[in-house]
Amino acid sequence: MDQVRSFLFWMMILIFIIFYPMLISIYVFIPLMIGFMGYLFILGIEKSKTSYILIALAYLINLEVNLSLPLFLTILTIIFFFVSIYPVLTILKGCKICIATLSVLFIDLLYFIMLLGYDFVFDESSIVVDQLLLYSLFVDMLTVFML
Repeated sequence: MDQVRSFLFWMMILIFIIFYPMLISIYVFIPLMIGFMGYLFILGIEKSKTSYILIALAYLINLEVNLSLPLFLTILTIIFFFVSIYPVLTILKGCKICIATLSVLFIDLLYFIMLLGYDFVFDESSIVVDQLLLYSLFVDMLTVFML
């Protein structure tokens, strides 16, 4: 019975990784979940959980491909955050939810800044800055409470 549950769990994760970015490309009001997956990637690095890392990488690459975003920019942003900003956040060791919420906030903001910089340098228009981005950021921060 445990094998069936485990199989169903991994199938649900696989379906989410494959189809959720496709839904985002159709319905623009669905949040991107970049910060949440970035924090999952960081947790995978900290706790040496390969499954967290693979889930986050597969989702982020699939999201970039489906939305025609610059390839590997999310991963580079998360690694940059992990190396430069995250060690400062570990001062808040007693408040794990504070670290998670601030991590998601900083990952999202840093990604959008890097994406706007990418658009400026290469004279492209990858993303439109509007109220949907604030909505996406808000929902992304709320999903951290599920961890």
